[in-house]
Amino acid sequence: MPELPEVETTVNGIKPWLENKTIKQINVYNPSLRWEIPEDLPKKYLSKKIISVSRRAKYILLHLESQSTIIIHLGMSGSLVISTEDKALAKHDHFEIIMDDNTILRYNDPRRFGCVLDTQDHIEHKLIKHLGPEPLTKEFDGKLLKTKAKNKTLAVKNFIMDGKVVVGVGNIYASEALFLAGINPNNSAKKVSLTKYKVLAKVIKQVLSKAIEAGGTTLNDFVNAEGKPGYFAQQLNVYGRTGEPCVACDKPITQKTIGQRSTFYCTNCQK
Repeated sequence: MPELPEVETTVNGIKPWLENKTIKQINVYNPSLRWEIPEDLPKKYLSKKIISVSRRAKYILLHLESQSTIIIHLGMSGSLVISTEDKALAKHDHFEIIMDDNTILRYNDPRRFGCVLDTQDHIEHKLIKHLGPEPLTKEFDGKLLKTKAKNKTLAVKNFIMDGKVVVGVGNIYASEALFLAGINPNNSAKKVSLTKYKVLAKVIKQVLSKAIEAGGTTLNDFVNAEGKPGYFAQQLNVYGRTGEPCVACDKPITQKTIGQRSTFYCTNCQK
């Protein structure tokens, strides 16, 4: 599933092709995504200029001159690719925006768990209004984590993956950050010390920043705006390394299911 670094990579890839361009045509080939693509969306935004492209959590936001916003979520297997008129539609291409210079933004999603919606106020949209802070901002730090963890008995890994606590810390990045912070993912969130949370917030920022620089983590389905996979997977310390020696102590990496998600950690290094 594309996480924050993959989405940020996508935004960075499509931004130069879309910003300050005018929409010439919108085609919907299959409206049946997680939620139906609004029937009036293709006509509503004809001749509207895309002012800017941004990200909030895992949502890609196309901000239009009409003060409207098209919200795109990549779901489990979605991707946005910049294409041209002479390139044929691919299987699972469900939606496209054609700009006035004939640049095409195509949304491909084999599993159709993503969405393409629109709103007049994205900040108050039901998918966005209750989200926690962005992890790469000053607002997110160890004190915030410790405050939100008060009385929380759930595992710390599930806690930092909660989008109401902080957005964008997906399964891979949660495992990696907890390893670097030396925190056992099974520990109760309320029992983690402020000192540990300060370290954890710092390494979450580092892990996500490195992943963005590398173009996102290589997943089976993820490709960036050029149709290429990311390369962060080459740098993973624990995720997907069950039974392999820990990079710090040589003990075998353990795999356990926490909150229905596979979790990877070192029982020796993470206390």
